[in-house]
Amino acid sequence: MRRGRRPALLSGVARHPAGGAASGRRSIIAGPDNALGRHGPPATEPTALVSSLLFPPTHHALFYLFFFFFFFFFFLLDPAAVEACSSTGVACTLACPTRSLRCPDANYGRRQLVAPPGLSGLAPTAGSYVSGQHYKGQPVTSTFALFFLLLLLLLLLQAHQSSSLYYILTPEQLYLSFYSVRTPSDCQIAPVRLRKQPDNSSIGRASYSKRESHTAITMQTKHFFSDPTHLVNSALHSLTLTNPSLAFDRQNKIIYRRPCKDTESKVSIISGGGSGHEPAFAGFVGKGMLTASVAGTIFASPSAEQVRRALLQRVDGSKGVLVIVMNYTGDVMNFGLAAEKGNAAGIKTEFFAISDDVGVGREKGGKVGRRGIGGGVMVLKIVGALAETGASLEEVYATAQLANNNLVSVGSSLEHVHVPGRDMPDPNSDDLVPHGEVEVGMGIHNEPGSHRMKVTAEEMIQTMLKQMLDQNDKERAFLKYSSSDRFVLLINNLGGVSTLELSALTAEVVLQLERDYKIKPVRTIQGTFLTSLNGMGFSISLLRLADTGLGAGKSFLELLDAPSEAVGWAAPIQTSTWDNQTSASFESASSPRAVEKPSNLTLDPAILKKVLSSGLDRVIKAEPLVTRYDTIVGDGDCGIGLQRGAEAILKEINDSSTPLTPDVLATLHRIIDVVENTMDGTSGAIYAIFLNALAHGLRAQDKSTPMSVTSTIWANALQHSLKALAKYTPAQPGDRTLMDALSPFINTLIETEDIRKAAEAASQGAEATKMMKASLGRAVYVGGEDEWVGKIPDPGAYGLSEFLNGIAEGI
Repeated sequence: MRRGRRPALLSGVARHPAGGAASGRRSIIAGPDNALGRHGPPATEPTALVSSLLFPPTHHALFYLFFFFFFFFFFLLDPAAVEACSSTGVACTLACPTRSLRCPDANYGRRQLVAPPGLSGLAPTAGSYVSGQHYKGQPVTSTFALFFLLLLLLLLLQAHQSSSLYYILTPEQLYLSFYSVRTPSDCQIAPVRLRKQPDNSSIGRASYSKRESHTAITMQTKHFFSDPTHLVNSALHSLTLTNPSLAFDRQNKIIYRRPCKDTESKVSIISGGGSGHEPAFAGFVGKGMLTASVAGTIFASPSAEQVRRALLQRVDGSKGVLVIVMNYTGDVMNFGLAAEKGNAAGIKTEFFAISDDVGVGREKGGKVGRRGIGGGVMVLKIVGALAETGASLEEVYATAQLANNNLVSVGSSLEHVHVPGRDMPDPNSDDLVPHGEVEVGMGIHNEPGSHRMKVTAEEMIQTMLKQMLDQNDKERAFLKYSSSDRFVLLINNLGGVSTLELSALTAEVVLQLERDYKIKPVRTIQGTFLTSLNGMGFSISLLRLADTGLGAGKSFLELLDAPSEAVGWAAPIQTSTWDNQTSASFESASSPRAVEKPSNLTLDPAILKKVLSSGLDRVIKAEPLVTRYDTIVGDGDCGIGLQRGAEAILKEINDSSTPLTPDVLATLHRIIDVVENTMDGTSGAIYAIFLNALAHGLRAQDKSTPMSVTSTIWANALQHSLKALAKYTPAQPGDRTLMDALSPFINTLIETEDIRKAAEAASQGAEATKMMKASLGRAVYVGGEDEWVGKIPDPGAYGLSEFLNGIAEGI
């Protein structure tokens, strides 16, 4: 048994059915025991704890009563037990090991208490099971026991309320865990098997006692910050570091533009909402967009007082203020109340709630209406840019309404998100999205969507676009359009989708819009604008370009294209670039070698084919041995790679449809083309670099009249290739690489102009690698050098030496 480990009941570890922390992912919770947060979510604030105890959920009442009466009758009214412990100085202090909470078999990891030597007469009565050990300690009195009883109940109720203990303790475990303080060494333990597993259904947690889960927790639960307040304030402060025109009111969580001439005599735009949607909304504060943003805690609206202070103290209200938020009850109430306070204070204020989500239909949305999601960002950009032109409050408000009426959005997600600092989710909760499914229509606060489905990405997008554009869907046909209408498309990342996947999703959306709805967006905007923390999802938004009636420079498209200093608005393509689109491109040749200029360096094609074939055949025959070598000292693919390249080159030079010509450079470029397309990995790149440099070295010696390639020309070109290769790899002779064969070959050829001697030098170099220690390549990490040093040459060097010797044999 491990010593000194805190009992699981006190540690707050959220146990998953598999035995580890829930989902295998844990928030990084700072604490005295473990800075990496091994003990799960942080304790609830004292006020919340008192509240949860004074006003417990009704369906937990039986649970609390059960344990209260259990302790009351089992311990406090058992004077024999108290007297035995008190009179002998043996405190029944027992440690409950963590595994007792999750033992998969009927033993439950319990032990039967056996008295220490000299105290055999005080052995516990039959049926007393424990989850740890007992030891000598201080006497226990009824008052002392009552104190610890109340303390334990406090901890137990809190653990139950926060769901940080997924598997409920049996009465025995709970009774004995009550005494858990430490684990001594002066006791004897004997395993004991319970006759049957206790029935936990009577306390209302039967589903948690099962060792099964209908779904896996897949949400990302690791975070660098465990304190949500500190996290939000730090994130807001960072905006003032990236944009010097912004200021931060820490007390009220307000980001606002510093007063200057640009902000005077213009309508001010205030937005905001709960944190966790970054860059929205504070990231949209800046010239050309918002004037101020008010943040709440994560997924919670700021208070009306925070918004009032922003309206009265942090913006210029002389030309009026538009308060604009997403259509969520908390935001509407608090921002709306602040807007009314602004009007009451004499500041002309309008309020508008953006609602663009079609994931929830008309019937389900009821009087509340559509939710506000990713498309609302375009509304914020439009009204912000319009206010920057000096438009009146009435014009700005009317434009917000017009944009919202021509906007539809829908989102989808693979999983819900975990909020930093909050409890782990129930692994049996129906709220979790099962593995392999996607939830179409999910909101930005983990709100449920329209349905879940197992589909491909293409089918998912097809479903989403149908919800947005199907004119026959009475529940969701919020946007009427015709084939002549123009649209702006916005693809928004909910926070956790890689740029790679988001880009692929964008391409599929555009493809289906053109194919199925004959819609070709005039602007396609892709990025991270309105997130749900690190949500594994995205949203599609379409804005129909309606006429604002405000004249030149104030159309939806011009306002979206207008420059902005908001760090969260990432749409860098200028209007002129969009307007001057062209289909022009460089004409591509049928193959890279088609653009190479012919040379006057000649060699008999028959001789060249014979020499190359000799070397390539030898490489192919050496493949099994090279592969065996590389399996021992590398990853086993060297031989296959060389064989694949050799076979492809042989096929190319023997292609009767394109016979070789006397032009050496033309043939070399054909070989280069093959190598670059068939040989991958590091060795493929090395050979491609070397051969391209070889072509350069030959062309540098080309003359205006035809001339045969001599050994001197080859040697000079090879020397040039070796120098070029040194620019891209630090490998030198002695590093146990193919350089140990290549370098001696080239140097010997330069000195002797004898290719047979050069090939022999290559073989000696490859053989010498047997005694070398790898300093480059995968062999560095393989280890086990004692087993192959002196026996196994470098596979790359050996394979190259075989080719060079085959070349020498073919001449």
